[in-house]
Amino acid sequence: MSGSTQGQVAVVGAGLMGAGIAQVAAVAGYDVVLRDVSAEAVDRGWGAIAASLAKFVEKERLTQGDADSALARVTGATDLDAAADADIVVEAVFEDVDVKRELFAALDRMTRPETVLATNTSAIPITQIAAATSSPERVVGTHFFSPVPLMQLCELVRGYRTSDLTLARARTFAEAVGKTCVVVNRDISGFVTTRLISALALEAARLVENGVASAEDVDTACRLGFGHAMGPLQTMDLTGIDIMVNAAGNVYDESQNETFAPPEILRRMVAAGDLGRKSGRGFYQY
Repeated sequence: MSGSTQGQVAVVGAGLMGAGIAQVAAVAGYDVVLRDVSAEAVDRGWGAIAASLAKFVEKERLTQGDADSALARVTGATDLDAAADADIVVEAVFEDVDVKRELFAALDRMTRPETVLATNTSAIPITQIAAATSSPERVVGTHFFSPVPLMQLCELVRGYRTSDLTLARARTFAEAVGKTCVVVNRDISGFVTTRLISALALEAARLVENGVASAEDVDTACRLGFGHAMGPLQTMDLTGIDIMVNAAGNVYDESQNETFAPPEILRRMVAAGDLGRKSGRGFYQY
């Protein structure tokens, strides 16, 4: 077990989301194992945490001592066995159901029976992932939002067999790392938030595609008309056009609702490598 008063968390996937989840857990006092398939990916994740903590210190939201202590609680690993002693495992890998099912089957075999197995999926039904395990009652959705250290929400998602105890333990963890939770009682594809933002973002893209309005004006309309902090196209650029296409595509595949069919403009942008901020170009230039 862990020397931490909070317990031990394993985060599988050291990308933007995984690093953010690891950061908030470490700041909250958990011992964290950050695991990815390569040492380079782990190092990038650890570096992202260090840079983010430095910004919090610079803005006087954390002391240097607290930031140093949090960083010291994060250990990198490339071996999945490093998750074996965790009290909760949070998966934050690529949004592909087969990848997730394979990972959860492995985690199911190596972790303790009481370990919570959580997935950060934004769209894939929890039941599909949990079905790859022998203990679907301990699988739950913990959908955090990017950037994790700044966003307040965590969407807790019940699978068909998720137990009340697992849901309660996931809520305890999410609230301990500073999040406000909403509970999705039936794990339809896309849950609540991804369905809502996908419908808005895809329609915004269609308006631009059809020449109805510019990207700038669509975003301005949502910011000033609806009070949104960012417009839907700016949000897509921030999270990644490819991420939206994958998430909306998963919802469409499950529901066959045309609202969630990614329009041609988004598929062409992904094919061209215009993925948003991370590629330097999306609906806007960076």
